[in-house]
Amino acid sequence: MSIFAKKNKTGGLADVIRCDQEDYLIWKWHPKGAAEGDLKRDTAIRTNSVLRVKDGEVAVFVYKQKDGHNQDFIVGPHDETIKTKNFPVLSSIIGLWYEKDTPFQAEVFFINLGRALQVKFGVPYFDIADPRFPDFEAPVAVRGTLTFKIEDYEAFVKHYQLATFEMDDFKKKVTDAIARYVKDSVAKAPAENDIPLIQIESKIDLINDKAELNVKERLYETFGVTVTGFDISAIEIDKESEGYQELRNISKGMAGRKAEMDIQHYEESLRIQREEGQYAMHMGTKQTNLGAYETEVKGDVGVESAKALGKMGENGAGRIDIGGDGGQGGGAGFNPVSLMAGLAVGGAVAKNIGGTLDQTMNASGNVPPAIPTVTFHVAIDGKAVGPFETAKVIEMINSGQVLKDTLIWKQGTPNWVKAGELKEFSDSFPPDLPPTK
Repeated sequence: MSIFAKKNKTGGLADVIRCDQEDYLIWKWHPKGAAEGDLKRDTAIRTNSVLRVKDGEVAVFVYKQKDGHNQDFIVGPHDETIKTKNFPVLSSIIGLWYEKDTPFQAEVFFINLGRALQVKFGVPYFDIADPRFPDFEAPVAVRGTLTFKIEDYEAFVKHYQLATFEMDDFKKKVTDAIARYVKDSVAKAPAENDIPLIQIESKIDLINDKAELNVKERLYETFGVTVTGFDISAIEIDKESEGYQELRNISKGMAGRKAEMDIQHYEESLRIQREEGQYAMHMGTKQTNLGAYETEVKGDVGVESAKALGKMGENGAGRIDIGGDGGQGGGAGFNPVSLMAGLAVGGAVAKNIGGTLDQTMNASGNVPPAIPTVTFHVAIDGKAVGPFETAKVIEMINSGQVLKDTLIWKQGTPNWVKAGELKEFSDSFPPDLPPTK
């Protein structure tokens, strides 16, 4: 009877081990009817005790063994009487008698896997150097929010002692660690991502992504917690600092020089385009007016020839004298040389004038059109110039304007080819020099 009396004073033959807290992260179980702090009773797991673990919870039994402390994890949902299948250690001590009828001593902790904790962090002003000008530094401050929870409960238990867990202390340690990790990430960001320091405030998204990876990895390694949200809400640079003012003045000077260089480059591009356009227009106009120019030249030659013919009789040139007595002023016969010269000039004049008239008649449409000829376009300074007839291209070859490697497009063909590959011009280029020893 004395045994049962002792059991009744401690709340019955068995205990119901469960967590009734609504908002918690780590909670230690205490049996009903026992004073909190009575370690012997707190750790007395009695025979036929019931363990109830809700979904999103895990119960951790911490007990001593010969080789040290051991933990058993029961993941919810779970609701059954504690048996040896839950705790193998029971099989070796279940038959032993302990005071208050306990098979073994263990502390029971409940870990809330569903609760996410949110903490705000802030990094006060610290100096960061500009990667372009390492001698100049400016103060930068950072603010943000971190959300995390416990997912890998075994890793969490390894990093943190459940028996001494205090929420406020835990939050402070996490917040201090975040501040160190964020400061390290932000300080390295300008150099690693080639960000001018005075533009660091505008690169908050890039820096946030980089810092989040660093914070996630290091918080898991240090505390065994999983980061579910990380947000740097502000990165502020002290614009009144001497370093910032120096960097700002340097950046303005660089921007002015860059703008000046851009203007010069733009003006030079316009000049080149203008000269290329003028050259192309000149070549096109010259080709278009080539026929009229030739007609004008031939006409000038005809006029000059006619003038020369008219002067042949002056000073006795070409004069025929078949009379006279051979004295002063008498006839001296005819001058055959002068006569032949006159006939030659007259023939040239006639041919010249005839050619000019033929061209005029052709232009007026009084005669059938000329037989069409094949034309060519020549690539000069990266632009297509033409069209040119075969004779004109040969003339350009002779003057050095067209080389063997110059690209030419022949009317009616699909592609540009080198001038030396066209049969029309292959004979116009001198053969390659023989190799020298």
